[in-house]
Amino acid sequence: MSLGINTLDSMISGRSVYRRDYRKRDGRDLFLYGYAPHELPALAEDDFEVAKGGELRWHPLRGEWNVYAAHRQNRTFKPSAAEDPLAPSKPGGAPTEIPFTDFELAVFENKFTSLHAQAPSEAANPLFERARAAGRCDVIVYGPEGTGNLHSIGQAQRRLLVAAWIDRYQALYTAGHKFVFPFENRGDEVGVTLHHPHGQIYAFPFVPRVQQDAAKAFAGGYDLEKALTQIGPDYGIADTGSVMAFCPPFARFPYEVWLAPKIRRPGPWAFNEDEMDGFAHLIGDMTRRYDEFFGRETAYMLSLHAAPLGEEGTFHFTAQFYPLLRGPGRVKYLASVEQSTGAFTVDVMPESAAKILRAL
Repeated sequence: MSLGINTLDSMISGRSVYRRDYRKRDGRDLFLYGYAPHELPALAEDDFEVAKGGELRWHPLRGEWNVYAAHRQNRTFKPSAAEDPLAPSKPGGAPTEIPFTDFELAVFENKFTSLHAQAPSEAANPLFERARAAGRCDVIVYGPEGTGNLHSIGQAQRRLLVAAWIDRYQALYTAGHKFVFPFENRGDEVGVTLHHPHGQIYAFPFVPRVQQDAAKAFAGGYDLEKALTQIGPDYGIADTGSVMAFCPPFARFPYEVWLAPKIRRPGPWAFNEDEMDGFAHLIGDMTRRYDEFFGRETAYMLSLHAAPLGEEGTFHFTAQFYPLLRGPGRVKYLASVEQSTGAFTVDVMPESAAKILRAL
């Protein structure tokens, strides 16, 4: 069911950005973003009963909530190209998640969601504290093609992706979610089960511990804006004038890279036009540098760290790449020390990683 076409506030190089709102047959939202209004007719859809999320359980020794969602064991696992659920649907073919013959960029509610607005209330348990896994999990599909990456899709498509991220940030924070977290998992070593270029967005009913700690650091006076002026030639990789890519001196992963606006911004929704262009360019540029250096499709985790709800006054946005390789042909395994203590053993000095990546 189509719910209408909206023109977003975003303008990209003078071009309007449109969003079509569509309600899938199973009740999930589908948003289609593009430089032209999406008006194609919908094709047939599958019947599917969507699980309403899992539950939250409190870890008393780590002081954090974790999400339990047993139904995710049955999620789609490495389908063939012919069975790609993120591809456009074909007339007479098997339905996909996007029931249209074409689209530019799509966002839809995850079929195998961990968090859901209608998550059930859990009965009290004397052994542990539990809570509703309220929230939302979206999938964001970068384009209709089944292959590609953040570099190969091109700057115009990356700018459209940034516009979609901003639109979802604004909608999900307005809805009252405590922390909104766009991310991308790439490569078999990270556990990716769908290779169509895509990412995800989690909207949490709480602020995870990592982001709580970051918010406290910024509120306590850590000045990333000042630090960026002191990065100098040792840690910087690329600089668009308004956004910088660099290896943080305190990186935990070999070849870890952060992107940050030079002026403190709480999130991409506060970017000016130059910052949007620079950020979009650098997420593609870093993907290119990684693949060139490692000589293959680099397995990485990319996460966008924007201000949790209410922390906009001091938080400084970063996008963080964590490669799962420590050198060409060598996987970085997170083994006993890292998993058990949180203290990472880093095999490559950040200044050496920056020098290598900068030279590409």
